[in-house]
Amino acid sequence: MRKVVSQFGQGPLQQKLTAGDLHFLSDAEVSKGGSDSGPSPHEYLGAALAACTSMTLKMYAGRKEMKLDNAIVTVDIERHDDVETFSREIQLQGNLSAEEKERLLEIAHKCPIHKALSGQIQIKTQLVN
Repeated sequence: MRKVVSQFGQGPLQQKLTAGDLHFLSDAEVSKGGSDSGPSPHEYLGAALAACTSMTLKMYAGRKEMKLDNAIVTVDIERHDDVETFSREIQLQGNLSAEEKERLLEIAHKCPIHKALSGQIQIKTQLVN
């Protein structure tokens, strides 16, 4: 995996992000003090789960020669009482049997980001200057 680097961007909260040669932005909504010039960190977290789920379903369906035309994954994150709740909706498009749909739902729980978010997480932080 490429390392992700964040540094100050323009405006009050914007961050310039890089992952290898890829460049993108993160920011906060105007109502939260940002300029709304990019997805928030929480939106990137939701995007990671949505993208990983859809990719995992596409790879599995391809290997099993299922007629999955598209997997549309929507993720919302809410925080209540110090608990993050990820709500994930999966819309499967294609000529799929009920059994195939059920199997794809099981496979969605096996995507690496789902496993990372639902498993034990450690964050190691150190100052380097």
